[in-house]
Amino acid sequence: MYFALAGLLFLAFVGNVVSGSIDGTAILSNVQEMLLLFAASIIFSAAILIAEAKAKSKNEKTD
Repeated sequence: MYFALAGLLFLAFVGNVVSGSIDGTAILSNVQEMLLLFAASIIFSAAILIAEAKAKSKNEKTD
């Protein structure tokens, strides 16, 4: 779920960049773009940490 949310936020960022390069007018301001990319990065990092914790606990149960 976290990976999907991070991907969705990153897709919104890429869509804004593409929109800005085609039309010359971006939907979001520079600060909003930065916050969107920051949120995607934080959520992706949390998803990685959660996945690692689940894998570690699964490995400990099998040992």
